[in-house]
Amino acid sequence: MSFNNLDTLYRQVIMDHYKNPRNRGSLEEDTVQIQMNNPTCGDRIELSLKVEDGKVTDAKFEGEGCSISMSSASMMTQAIKGQEVETALELANIFSDMMQGKEYDDSIDLGDIEALQGVSKFPARIKCATLAWKAMEKGLKEQN
Repeated sequence: MSFNNLDTLYRQVIMDHYKNPRNRGSLEEDTVQIQMNNPTCGDRIELSLKVEDGKVTDAKFEGEGCSISMSSASMMTQAIKGQEVETALELANIFSDMMQGKEYDDSIDLGDIEALQGVSKFPARIKCATLAWKAMEKGLKEQN
């Protein structure tokens, strides 16, 4: 697949998650609640995580922001549901490396998250893409 076709596909995946977010909403009982915002551009997220027996059993988000931040939150909640806490935190590290243009462990299937790798070429947008991930890391680390 040529670069232009791949770029177009990635844009479509990002816009699909933005227009049809997965896991939008909030969880009420026995959950970790994290609120974060990106004051530079006004993105904000409220993340709800349900953790049972060392596993993220559910994840939902509410918020407002650009297509990058909201689609990243949608992708992140999909990726961590059902994962061990350690695996979710490892995914956050891989995502951070990808956003910084560093080498990362590509043996792990990132699914739709790979569509965001082009964001690393736009430094001003990296905080948008990482907002939900930083909220998840903070919540899981505080929960332990």
